[in-house]
Amino acid sequence: MRITKLGHACVRLEHAGATLVIDPGGFSEPDAAVGADAIAITHEHPDHFDMDRLNAAASANPELQIYTHAGIASRLGALEAMGTAVHTVKHGDALDIAGFDVHVYGERHAVIHPDIPVVANVGFRIDGDAGAIFHPGDALTVPEDPVGTLLLPLHAPWMKVAELIDYAREVDPDRAIAVHDGLLNETGAAVYAKNLAATGVAKGAYERLTPGDSRDV
Repeated sequence: MRITKLGHACVRLEHAGATLVIDPGGFSEPDAAVGADAIAITHEHPDHFDMDRLNAAASANPELQIYTHAGIASRLGALEAMGTAVHTVKHGDALDIAGFDVHVYGERHAVIHPDIPVVANVGFRIDGDAGAIFHPGDALTVPEDPVGTLLLPLHAPWMKVAELIDYAREVDPDRAIAVHDGLLNETGAAVYAKNLAATGVAKGAYERLTPGDSRDV
């Protein structure tokens, strides 16, 4: 499976001629989801969910399919009217998404502050020959099944470094690739990398890709 890091929390997965894009939000490239066979959306915050990017993907592919939780699915009627298939998912679901073997984990976004409402959030675990990839969205969800590559939220208003390290240790992936890093400059990203290296998370196999970089996983 081939993974391409796009802006902030968005990634593109390619396998056997199919393309799955996760979280093409407002901090990702305008064409982040163009060419996708399917799109998975973890939650409603605009850095993960953006209608302009979904409309661009639907215009490019009349057979586009979107997978997300019920709250977002209920807002996609205009896309459904265009012919886009919208599928509602929840924790515990096992799905075939454009040929990808996907399992859904989690229900709620991490708490930002007690005064800020907590929204729904689902994570997606995608099976691959070299181990599963897991995108948790904005939550510290630990899947019940092993994770080969953790897409690790690096920096967010709802998380401190200690929680980041403990989360990576609990998931215990073979490798971690940074996502949710759009608010960091290079100096800040280097500080995070140093802390992760010092604590040996993901068996020391931590990597931050720049948008457009790809890896086989």
